[in-house]
Amino acid sequence: MKILALEHELPNASVNGFQQYAKDEARKVWALAQAGVVRETYFRADRSEAVLVLECQTVEEAREALSALPFVKNQLITFELIPLKAYPGFERLFV
Repeated sequence: MKILALEHELPNASVNGFQQYAKDEARKVWALAQAGVVRETYFRADRSEAVLVLECQTVEEAREALSALPFVKNQLITFELIPLKAYPGFERLFV
């Protein structure tokens, strides 16, 4: 299942906190990408927040994978997880 993960910065986050864990965060995201969990990574154009596309069996599996990220573990960010399904509207073209 594809899951859209929208980052939200937590109120207690600080520039120093992000700097302290930035390299470890990048390594962990890279590891999740290599494992096929993180399929796409983006930043929003309108603000500095990540948008990830994950491939997991369940939303809970995605939540667990993201909980290992240093920014999440250190309560700098959280993710809103949105399960996706294929758009069924094209079927109208064939009935």
